Amino acid sequence: MKKRSSTYGIPFLALAMMLLFALGAHAQVLNKPTPADNPNLAGNSAWTAACASASFNEYFVNFTWSPPLVASNNEFILELSDANGYFSDPVELDRVSDKNTVFDFEFQFALPTDIRGENYKFRVRSTNPAKTSPASDAFSMYFIDYNSPLLISENGNGTIPSGGVIQLCGSGSVTLKPHNIPNASSYRYNWYKSGTLLAEKTESITVSDPGMYYVELDYGSVCSGSANTLSNTIEINTGTSIGIAITGNSSVQVCPGDPLTLSANITGMGYTYTWYKDGTIVGGPTVEGGSFNVNTNTAGFEGEYAVEISGSGVCIEKSSPVAVTSPSGFEVDLQNEENIVLLPAQTKTLSVTTTASSPTYQWYMNGAPVASATNNSLTINAVGTYYVEVTENGGPCTAAPIASATTTVVSPDSFELVIDYVGSYNSCENTDATLSLSKINAVSNNGAKTDVTADLQASYNYQWKLNGADINGETSKTITVSNQNNGSYALYGTISTFNATSNTLDVKLKSSQNLQITANSTVYCEGGDPIVLESSLDLTNETYAWKKDGVTVDSASEAFTVTAPGVYELTINSNDCPIVSNKINIVPFDESLLVLDRPQTVIIIEGETETVTATGANSYEWYDAGNNLISTSNSYDFQEEGEYLLIANFGTCTVSKVITVTFRDMFSIPNVITANGDGINDLWVLPNTYSRDPNVLVTIFNERGEQVFSQAGYENNWPQSTTAFNKQSMIFYYKITRGGKSLKQGTITVIK
Repeated sequence: MKKRSSTYGIPFLALAMMLLFALGAHAQVLNKPTPADNPNLAGNSAWTAACASASFNEYFVNFTWSPPLVASNNEFILELSDANGYFSDPVELDRVSDKNTVFDFEFQFALPTDIRGENYKFRVRSTNPAKTSPASDAFSMYFIDYNSPLLISENGNGTIPSGGVIQLCGSGSVTLKPHNIPNASSYRYNWYKSGTLLAEKTESITVSDPGMYYVELDYGSVCSGSANTLSNTIEINTGTSIGIAITGNSSVQVCPGDPLTLSANITGMGYTYTWYKDGTIVGGPTVEGGSFNVNTNTAGFEGEYAVEISGSGVCIEKSSPVAVTSPSGFEVDLQNEENIVLLPAQTKTLSVTTTASSPTYQWYMNGAPVASATNNSLTINAVGTYYVEVTENGGPCTAAPIASATTTVVSPDSFELVIDYVGSYNSCENTDATLSLSKINAVSNNGAKTDVTADLQASYNYQWKLNGADINGETSKTITVSNQNNGSYALYGTISTFNATSNTLDVKLKSSQNLQITANSTVYCEGGDPIVLESSLDLTNETYAWKKDGVTVDSASEAFTVTAPGVYELTINSNDCPIVSNKINIVPFDESLLVLDRPQTVIIIEGETETVTATGANSYEWYDAGNNLISTSNSYDFQEEGEYLLIANFGTCTVSKVITVTFRDMFSIPNVITANGDGINDLWVLPNTYSRDPNVLVTIFNERGEQVFSQAGYENNWPQSTTAFNKQSMIFYYKITRGGKSLKQGTITVIK
């Protein structure tokens, strides 16, 4: 009977102790956090709402809790809810690990920049034991990331109406929207009408009622005013369309000099009138200005005329246009260039075309009629200013003559050629460049220049020069330079008895040669074999420089010996342009350069294979316990137990790693040990799946839930003394975790 009682007593006692441990943990109390004053600000009190910005974002929260004490590795975490007070995805604001014996302290935090809402709450969470405080009261919290006055306009088009007034006709409406805030749709807004807050919170509102409208960003009931985002005001007026029009036909034909008065169909009610010709104001605004006299004596009076009306109770409204034409209207078009250069003994022909039905012509030179010059063309051989007057001799109206555009004919004192790069050109970046004539200027004796490119460019004889010497075969107005033919280019030209010289353009082309440098190692070892950099190009008779971190360190050695880590490159001066090599990064030797994808202790199942791969080195050598070379690959497949040596070579430096391979223990975790000092079952020995792994944490608690042992990489060394056991039979609880995740847990019975 005693044996049976003892058999059932152990699990019953274990259950009881686990319940006691649980009750003890629940006795701990985390109180809800509350706002605290800012010790860095004088004379302030605990905050009631958070209005943070880029210039101020420092807040404090008070937190209290009561024992029992938390674990030594516990952390207290201050968390923030979403805008509705829910903690489904909390935001961490602060985390402390040095307050595990402080029962009343403050968290300090900065408000995240995307926080905007009225019902944010806090809570505090501890990690060991895992407990969460009640949520705080709800608070208005906003990060004010935009704090300048808004500007609103119709549909956010950026144009604020004149006087800040928009007038609506009849049942029309208008949409108001801010136009000067980035990411406007991500905010909530407070819209006002004549001082009354409207229900709309959207980026834009559509209104049809008269009133004074303005907006601000909605940063909550407390923070909105301090953000200073209140916008300009737009006044909405409403009125009625009265159907303004110009009386008579929609088109009117009138002879030049004949009277013409246009009249509005609505007059005598104190309205204001503005008259337009081809969209430009030509009369008004004038009160009672319901008529407009068209000055037909002015050339170009023809066009489309309209009238706009405004006033109390009516809409601003513009009439349909009336087309005013002249039956005698015609056009004269010049057929030659307006600027002509006349060379000695040269003649030029000037001519015009016209739409007149029965034209007559008279040419003028320097304002005086040219005798017998009564055709649509004129041949000239003298410099001066020329134009022709065309008269219409048919039709119902007596037409005034129309003068053509003026042609200026000059005799140059000299010519100037202008050349420029064609397309994109950057010094020492291109491998070719194209230069071309861009302009020919005729230069008078007073220095005045006339562009005659179109008239003369085909008549010139050209010659390109490099550094003042003729370039054989380059006699067109364009040249393409390649093969690093660097230097100063100019274009020379001749026409008649004139010689012209262009400006000069410097051309510096980079070499098309590819420069590569190599190194016998990229890892620098103190006292090791030297690292030597070599060039792919022959440096004999070249001007060059070896550079370290952009600074020249050698300009005489064709092969450069590295004396310190750094980034190295080589430049060769090739015809005033550098050839730049690739860069080689020489790093200092560090054993961490060798990386293994597995721990150095490898546990395998007998009969199976585990592969360990190394990276970072130049070469590898694997040796077995008998010092036999078994592989030179960067990886090795292990099948047998034992100790193996890996030697990784980094140039002249080496790193050695010992890999220990053991077969996985197949026994279960023991739940009973006999700590009586006889050397048999005195220690709690775990399978090597869980022991000696630095990522695995083994923790043991006594029957009161107190931690008595904790070790990462468990060495199968508990209990470390038998003196701690004051009873014949004691129960302990263990927990095995990796990265905070539970792997195994249970009880250990220690029989003494």
